[in-house]
Amino acid sequence: MANRIVLNTISYHGHGAIENIVPELKARGFRKAFLTSDADLIKFGVTAKITSLLEKAEIPYTVYSDIKPNPTIENVQNGVAAFNASGADCIIAIGGGSSMDTAKAIGIIATNPEFSDVRSLEGVAPTKNHAVFTIAVSTTAGTAAEVTINYVITDVEKKRKFVCVDVNDIPEIAVVDPDMMSTMPRGLTAATGMDALTHAIEGYITKGHCAISDMFHLEAIRLISKNLRGAVANTPEGREGMALGQYIAGMGFSNVGLGIVHSMAHGLSALYDTPHGVACAILLPVGLEYNKCVSGQRYRAIGRAMEVAGIDGMNDEEAANATIAAVRQLSADVGIPANLKGILHEEDVSFLAQSAFDDACRPGNPRDTSVGEIVELYKSQL
Repeated sequence: MANRIVLNTISYHGHGAIENIVPELKARGFRKAFLTSDADLIKFGVTAKITSLLEKAEIPYTVYSDIKPNPTIENVQNGVAAFNASGADCIIAIGGGSSMDTAKAIGIIATNPEFSDVRSLEGVAPTKNHAVFTIAVSTTAGTAAEVTINYVITDVEKKRKFVCVDVNDIPEIAVVDPDMMSTMPRGLTAATGMDALTHAIEGYITKGHCAISDMFHLEAIRLISKNLRGAVANTPEGREGMALGQYIAGMGFSNVGLGIVHSMAHGLSALYDTPHGVACAILLPVGLEYNKCVSGQRYRAIGRAMEVAGIDGMNDEEAANATIAAVRQLSADVGIPANLKGILHEEDVSFLAQSAFDDACRPGNPRDTSVGEIVELYKSQL
């Protein structure tokens, strides 16, 4: 079977990477930019790092910031209307997954108006045209939305998130500049970093993994486990290592899928507005324990990438357990809660389990599951 790998046409990495935005726009003859960015990034001057470059180059722009941390159908609909009214011919997405997911949905609907019902984009939608030309500028080291073909939208009415997978939504250009991440708060750094680790580990054990994705994921695991603590402490080395690690994780999982950790985490974010990275971090060891019986032999390589001491001298069971323990320790070291107590309500478990089973990430899980088994996984965290 052939493996498909979809990546950005161009990506820029390292300090000062944002300086390439204006030259790329000018080389293509774009006249006006539509910027998606959330209110906090605007408030704390992060978005201004990009708008100042545009102003200096005399490139007009419109800013759209009606974006929630878990972007909603309404956010997308309002964004499409704002884009159409702006006269812009390109998009610059500035932020983490929220801004980028919103931009992807706006860009897809703008060029495929027959999908104006946002719900129609769930799953693998048969869009015909590539989204509006987009440059994605990451401000968090976690979601890797700048390099993925996925985006996630919250359906407030139905209290669920839905995943959209579309090769037409990937930004043409990704800009991964650690300087854009230096003001990210400690808690957000930890949560997004653990989301990135979850991407790398779930992507490594997913049913669809391949030799190319394995290469990406193991390097991402190495970089993230080495640099996340430093990034939380806001060291330059930690920020730079996490910026690269999370991007490489996205290069992998976007092409091979994820598993039940993400499918379970999506429901928590939709129902309780739990930060996605926090939900993933809490559930990652749970998912690893659950999947150990079918993919535990792959845990040794994960542990080796995490530099678990003595792992090559352990048997498979010991190596798997040591790897799971290392994941728990990293999560604890960056301040993530150990379980879902205070977050999960028992009366919601059945609804959440069904939502997780129906989620687009679930089929990629290495172990076939059921609604009943997912119920028990949630209950184990109460």
